[in-house]
Amino acid sequence: MNYDEMALELHARSRGKLGVHSKVELKTVDDMSTAYSPGVAAVCREIVRDPSRVYDLTSKGNMVAVVSDGSAVLGLGNIGAEGSMPVMEGKALLFKELADIDAFPICIDAHESDEIISIVRAISPTFGGINLEDIAAPKCFEVEDGLQDLGIPVFHDDQHGTAVVVLAAMVNALRVVNKEFSDVKVVFSGAGASGIACCKILQVMGVENIILVDTRGIIYEGRDNLTPAKEEMAIITNPEGIKGDVHDAIEGADVFIGLSIANLLTADDIRKMSSDAIVLPMANPDPEIMPEEAFRGGAAVVGTGRSDLPNQINNVLAFPGILRGALDVRAERITTSMKVAAGFAISDLIPEPTPDEIIPYALNTEVVPAVAKAVGDAWQQEISQQSQ
Repeated sequence: MNYDEMALELHARSRGKLGVHSKVELKTVDDMSTAYSPGVAAVCREIVRDPSRVYDLTSKGNMVAVVSDGSAVLGLGNIGAEGSMPVMEGKALLFKELADIDAFPICIDAHESDEIISIVRAISPTFGGINLEDIAAPKCFEVEDGLQDLGIPVFHDDQHGTAVVVLAAMVNALRVVNKEFSDVKVVFSGAGASGIACCKILQVMGVENIILVDTRGIIYEGRDNLTPAKEEMAIITNPEGIKGDVHDAIEGADVFIGLSIANLLTADDIRKMSSDAIVLPMANPDPEIMPEEAFRGGAAVVGTGRSDLPNQINNVLAFPGILRGALDVRAERITTSMKVAAGFAISDLIPEPTPDEIIPYALNTEVVPAVAKAVGDAWQQEISQQSQ
């Protein structure tokens, strides 16, 4: 099937993927007077009296802004605000269809971190949560950090959605090969926002030997041309100070995680890894190594980002349920414990993982409720511990 042609036809026919529908009828004078003037004034006064009532009397508690400057759209790069609209509409569609969240694409023509922060801060009273999307590093780190005091959850999906699904896949892949987080060597190809976030969540799980590789090679302390974020990672990764490229890093590794470019590895590279290697090449649309090639090199478990292959590691397993759970408990932010809980909620849906099934199907209807409950419970547990 030619999905390019089908997508163009679909978007032209429907003029995008989103619309607005009314929750109430507007057919009579009473309808008009209750929904709008004069009755609406009483609702405004009630919110002014008690601002928390905005969650009960408006749509705020179920509304998420999908915010992007279009500077780092997956597979397309810096295509700007208008170019990113179809992707952000698609994200909003997934929020609605999978988690019944009313999400709106906010594609902004802004290029500096402070400018993006200012815009999001200004529109935040309308929304119960903010989903940051496709913002280039290091801006994405600066923007997310600069919005943590809004009092509503701010979630950068490219970082944390990826980290959550990678954690879920890793939990079950390690079960299949009978290895522990604390014992494995993990190599990342790709040290951008998603790679760094995945690295950090695996460190929370006890992985001590992680090597990050970017376009210039292995990241190590003292290397030239490191961004501040990579300088931080150089200090807390690569404990043996290995230098070289990804082909050097992968020697003896238990796990390869790819967030970079297509056709990076061969079967010979996989043969350099330890026995029962886990290979998660997630570059889209074409992975760092195709599954058949990875298996030819001796991989025990393989997962990619593609929906036409087994073990699709896709953010759609994470972000709808995470924001659903956060909205349901009116969480003020997304914490590490909430992300870890989401990862385990996803992995738990595969009680007996196999090499061909370490993670649920992306559209499995059990995922969002399970993730939402786990995230909500984790937040409430944190609040309870803080109050003790």
